[in-house]
Amino acid sequence: MGAMSPWHWAIVALVVVILFGSKKLPDAARGLGRSLRIFKSEVKEMQNDGAPAAAAPTAPAAPVAPPAQLPAAAAVVDQATPAAQIDPRAS
Repeated sequence: MGAMSPWHWAIVALVVVILFGSKKLPDAARGLGRSLRIFKSEVKEMQNDGAPAAAAPTAPAAPVAPPAQLPAAAAVVDQATPAAQIDPRAS
């Protein structure tokens, strides 16, 4: 038995489309692509972990500025007089 002919591949593709539907196939391909990218980056990280530390260039640490000081909460003065404080006999 040799390799699959083009007709075999066409039948397999048709069965996949029927089983999963045309809407889910792009999402599945997108997820597969993301998974392969993550796998590839992890393999690179594992290869870089074995490299000597002296080979990796290090940037000098920048001084960290202290967080900005927030002004103290000022008393809020409301210019409008609330209705409860108006004395109806005053007019």
